[in-house]
Amino acid sequence: MTLAEVIGVLEAAYPPARAESWDAVGLVCGDPAQPVGRVLFAVDPVRAVLDEAVEWGADLIVVHHPLYLRGTTTVAADTPKGRIVHTLIKHDIALYTAHTNADVANPGVSDALARAVGLVGDLVPLRPFPDDPWRGLGRVGELPEPVTLEEFAVAVAEGLPKTSWGIRVAGDPSRRVARVAVSGGAGDSLLETARAAGVDAFLTADLRHHPASEFAEAGGPALIDAAHWATEWPWLAGAASILRGGGVNVETRVSATVTDAWTRGY
Repeated sequence: MTLAEVIGVLEAAYPPARAESWDAVGLVCGDPAQPVGRVLFAVDPVRAVLDEAVEWGADLIVVHHPLYLRGTTTVAADTPKGRIVHTLIKHDIALYTAHTNADVANPGVSDALARAVGLVGDLVPLRPFPDDPWRGLGRVGELPEPVTLEEFAVAVAEGLPKTSWGIRVAGDPSRRVARVAVSGGAGDSLLETARAAGVDAFLTADLRHHPASEFAEAGGPALIDAAHWATEWPWLAGAASILRGGGVNVETRVSATVTDAWTRGY
């Protein structure tokens, strides 16, 4: 398979036109005509992932987070990101990014997160696109049966990959939880949307002190705040299966390397 053929399958599932205007998605490094036999899926384009790709003999790395989001004036090898570019080229490894276009896809990042923590049945976007009610940010779904917030928090901790800080919970541990909203990655912008959706709990990442505190004081749903990387990692397996199911004859691998920025808690 050529890189262009692999990209065609990825972009059918995650159309670049659906990405936010500020985002940087698509092919970052690589020749569209180059052959691809092994594809590594990871959340972050960081050194540890590059090392894994080189050791495994990957031809392509598909990541969620962009390498260059705000642009650059150098790819010098004595800079962290420049060193990644040099490593990619030296080992003939392509790099492709699916970011906010994967967030809003159906299925996308939040679908995978919802399933990982036990939501069942139809999942609907928390903030759907006006022209497509089945695509958009976040997902809302139901648990198989109501549980307490404490029980759901345990299920979240067990369903997501382990990180140094685990999860944080705001709300009465005995509160009943049946209807849940989730959003992979930073979810501050969806707090009021989650309240309006009438959910019992909202699972996301990177919640800040003041918005979370004010939200709780105003009687909003319970909050569960997980590591950013952990909320997006479940998507990788789904993306890999879409590639295999799209008629692309490649070997895929989901990186288990923990690339969360926070490496230890005390």
